[in-house]
Amino acid sequence: MSSHDRKNHAGGSRALPAVLTVICALLIALSVVGTQSAGPVSTVTGILTTPLQRGMNRFGNWLSSFSTNLTDATALREENESLKEQVEALSAENSKLVLDKEELERLQELLELKEEYSDYDTVGARVVARDSGNWFNSFTIDKGTNDGIQVDCNVIAGSGLVGIVTKAGPNWAKVRAIIDDNSNVSAMVSTTSDTCIIAGNLELIDEGTLSLVKLTDENNRVHVGDKVVTSNISTKYLPGILIGYISELDNDANNLTKSGALTPVVDFRHLQEVLVIRTLKEYSADMEDTDDGTASQPASSSGQDSNVLTAPRENANASSGEDTAAEEAAADGSAAQSAEGAAADGSAAQSAEGAAADGSAAQSAEDTAAGDANTDEGQAADGAEVPQDGQGA
Repeated sequence: MSSHDRKNHAGGSRALPAVLTVICALLIALSVVGTQSAGPVSTVTGILTTPLQRGMNRFGNWLSSFSTNLTDATALREENESLKEQVEALSAENSKLVLDKEELERLQELLELKEEYSDYDTVGARVVARDSGNWFNSFTIDKGTNDGIQVDCNVIAGSGLVGIVTKAGPNWAKVRAIIDDNSNVSAMVSTTSDTCIIAGNLELIDEGTLSLVKLTDENNRVHVGDKVVTSNISTKYLPGILIGYISELDNDANNLTKSGALTPVVDFRHLQEVLVIRTLKEYSADMEDTDDGTASQPASSSGQDSNVLTAPRENANASSGEDTAAEEAAADGSAAQSAEGAAADGSAAQSAEGAAADGSAAQSAEDTAAGDANTDEGQAADGAEVPQDGQGA
């Protein structure tokens, strides 16, 4: 728009009120004149002013309605903002109530678990950190040695076993779950007491299962769906803690053991609170503590009496007597071996006469035995006696 057009537009805007003012003044004058005069003038005035008055009334009503609507819109906008704030507050409160309800349910579940294992001294703890990944295979809790927690304390949650404490500080503890690749738990089937190993496997847990291996089921009494609990032969895990239920079972290639899969009873993807059992497993000192948490049997259980001592070598050699001396003399090429060989062939007497005739065999045996007795201290230490002349024969 040019400056000339803007000036014309501004002039027109200023002239419009003046024109309306003049028209209104004329209408007022006509109205006054029409009311004071009679006859044709009054009639003409009524004819001219009535439509204008009707239009002015309609405009006034519209303007009044517009003003009212504008006021109502402002009030509605303010009310709408207030309602939005209330909705946000109620939504936040509802979310908090939902979280509180979920936490209450979890805590009630822990309380039930605590009552189930009431024989053990337990303390509750919250999970505050975990290793990278989707699973709580290794995580940290907010309780430690100040609360009586120490290494090898069992950890439970949900409906059963979670894992074991591997490290502990004053106000923290590190837990390794049974789903971890480095975890092996000595377990047994609750209905038959047949033992097995539950091995952690992060690949299998993606399918919701753990590995079950080395199951001894000679009588085929174990079936899918049976409950598996911690075994009493474990050196670290307390007995009878629920681990899960058998979901698959197959014979191994050796036809002596079975392997399969187990569905754990704990949700290892959403752990938030746990119970730590401060009671440690007690086991015999002669049971070997292995990395997988199982106990090997003492050496005496294999059939060999561990109290039997092996006799020293020199005592065993001392009991051999003259036979050992004769063998040593024979090793040195003595005549005693010739005499023993001749006796074995049934010609001992002839060999003795031949030796006497020559006058050298007996003397050679005597010299050899005497030399061994005087010079070989190692052989004499074995407890052998040097035979006299003729005893070798």
